Amino acid sequence: MMVVRESFYRGTELGREPRTLPWQTYNLAHTLLKRSEESCLFVPIRSMQYLAVLDAEEFIFVDSIAGRAVNIAWQDFQPSGRESLTDPVPYTAVFYHPDAKETMQRLQTELLRALQLLAERQKQEGDAQLLAFPGKN
Repeated sequence: MMVVRESFYRGTELGREPRTLPWQTYNLAHTLLKRSEESCLFVPIRSMQYLAVLDAEEFIFVDSIAGRAVNIAWQDFQPSGRESLTDPVPYTAVFYHPDAKETMQRLQTELLRALQLLAERQKQEGDAQLLAFPGKN
């Protein structure tokens, strides 16, 4: 297995606010993260030209065109405060870019779509079958 090291940088924090993440996104993100053999999961959000990097503690979002600077971080997830697995998960959004609040409006929706695409690809890869050639044992 080849290990690639990626570095991302945070600028000055420009603001933070409490948010909630829909349960589908939170649960799928953590399911895919646990299936991963690495400590983090890279999720391309092609519709926005963003890269999400997920780990057990935080999700960061990087504009893939602009470089390696973190634009938004989602931190302090509080799944234990839910009464049901289908309740939204409270978290804190931290903004490092002046346009980050506008980006947030699309990010939760597009992240779920990107996670669903990744899950579907993993499922297809996991469902491989060996087929015998006709006449061969």
